[in-house]
Amino acid sequence: MSIVIPRIAEPLPSAPAKLRILETANELFYGDGIRTVGVDRLISSSSVTKATFYKHYGSKDRLIADYVGYRHRMEVDALSALAEAASDPKKMLRSLQDAIVAAIAAPGFRGCPFINAAAEFPDQAHPVRRAVERHREWYNGVIEQLLRDLGHPLSGDAADDLVLARDGAMTGGYAGDPIAATAALSRAFDRIVGEAGR
Repeated sequence: MSIVIPRIAEPLPSAPAKLRILETANELFYGDGIRTVGVDRLISSSSVTKATFYKHYGSKDRLIADYVGYRHRMEVDALSALAEAASDPKKMLRSLQDAIVAAIAAPGFRGCPFINAAAEFPDQAHPVRRAVERHREWYNGVIEQLLRDLGHPLSGDAADDLVLARDGAMTGGYAGDPIAATAALSRAFDRIVGEAGR
């Protein structure tokens, strides 16, 4: 069975300075928080002029929206690569589990970038919250489809369980004990994948 997760067709910014600003924002927003990083720091760290920054982004708000979109693209690309390497839904789910565990153990890990972004914008109608919601719906949909393909009797409920287990592991892995967080995540994957095999 072939698993296909379409990649995002829209290209990344073609202007080197615009892409450099976006990549710098990705690093700084994830590492230090969106609201704590000011425009002057973004400009300095990107090695661009103020005029170049405003020419490409116009405001920090537009850059924040592009950052969330960039993070979504990174997640789509990562899951697409896992799907291309997996021969069936079970292997794909186990590869996803391994990828989450590896991310939690990686140096500089600060939790889920989407949960972090949502936490900084309490207004549910804010464009950042809407972008995070769209990402989470997409992610949940991918998991649900994999579980459905695996034959899970309640793929929607099971997908919700796995996404929440992932959220907990990402949060607990950053704020608490990463070993306990990843062990709990592994138990959730074992239970849910096992339910599909019954």
